[in-house]
Amino acid sequence: MDQEINETSTQFLPRLLALGKKFSWRQTFYALKYPNYRLWFWGQLISVLGSWMQMTAQAFLVYELTHSPAYLGYAGFAAGLPTWLFMLYGGVVADRIPRRRIMILTQLALMILAFILAGLVFLRLVQPWHIIILAFCTGIVNAFDAPARQAFVMEMIEPDALTNAIALNSAMFNSAQALGPAASGIIYAAVGPAWCFTINGLSFIAVIVALALMKLRPFVPRQSKNSIIQDLKEGVEYVLKHNTIRILVLTVAITTLFGRAFITILPAWAVQILGGNARTNGFLLTASGLGALTGALFIASFSPHLSRGKLLILGMLFYPVSIILFALSRFLPLSLLLLFVSGVGVIIIYNLANALVQIHTPENIRGRVMSIYSFVFFGLMPFAALWIGAAANNLGEKIPVLASAIIFLVYAAAIFIFDRRLVKLR
Repeated sequence: MDQEINETSTQFLPRLLALGKKFSWRQTFYALKYPNYRLWFWGQLISVLGSWMQMTAQAFLVYELTHSPAYLGYAGFAAGLPTWLFMLYGGVVADRIPRRRIMILTQLALMILAFILAGLVFLRLVQPWHIIILAFCTGIVNAFDAPARQAFVMEMIEPDALTNAIALNSAMFNSAQALGPAASGIIYAAVGPAWCFTINGLSFIAVIVALALMKLRPFVPRQSKNSIIQDLKEGVEYVLKHNTIRILVLTVAITTLFGRAFITILPAWAVQILGGNARTNGFLLTASGLGALTGALFIASFSPHLSRGKLLILGMLFYPVSIILFALSRFLPLSLLLLFVSGVGVIIIYNLANALVQIHTPENIRGRVMSIYSFVFFGLMPFAALWIGAAANNLGEKIPVLASAIIFLVYAAAIFIFDRRLVKLR
């Protein structure tokens, strides 16, 4: 075992350095050769940019209204609770109804909710409970949107482009994270949060138009005489019995519950630890987004030449280390650098876990398996937000961030030492 670990650690970096000779822009953007995926990519980029502006402004508005880290946790919990109520059902729906139709309806609903929040702020009627109710409604919509969105990727491309397409999805999402929070911080400080919510509402037009313009193969719904409960049971049993998918889903669960929990209290961190304001909060999220963008482009460029399992383990090990160092920093430039590094690490984990789950899942059950994946990803977010918000309220912001990163590091080290399944995945 020790010899195998040493070989992995000593051989991986030289191989990583040798990848520079294999770089190709054509490979980096390979999935964009598919017209439907191009429409999706650019429409989603605009929409997600607006979504990041709203998320950033909404979190800071909650903190301004309440001055409570715990309330940040309540808002996060409200947004994620519908995952537990509806997302597994959303996976069944995604296997029975055309996924494009589902997503057009969800984007329209999200647009309406954004405009409602903007109107409340413009009229100066907004209260914290308004935000929590709207966050809950947004969570309901996302519970049906996420499984359809995950499974829809394979309708736009061929299987050989899957890892690249997922990486480009991450690059698109994190390009928006790099720009959206910074833009949100500037707009929030200049003209107030209502304009951030208005811009988000308008941004959904882009993805709705993109979906409407796609020329897709006819959707063939899964023929089943099973009840919804039987279909759900079949999906859960598949995940539990499949060793590879089970460990990947568990890794996503630990990452969400502990590794990524600290994002919830960044508005309080920006003010209490770094002595900043809304701009500081935006810059912190932007740094994380730039790191994630860098990681996603790296995977898109070099995924054909990498061992996915070894890269996943590497990301799992250095990600929590970057968060531990971030928790110890009070110097803004260093904090931004460490969040950049953490962004690279977290996107390696989420991106490769997503790709590997889809690679090992047959088409006839993909909607349900991806609903379970999305259920773990989104469903644990409210509990992560709730526990770290309450802990920060009682213990201060630093201790919960350190504790969560240490827990994740222990998990990653245990997987690396005692369970070699992830390392061996290609």
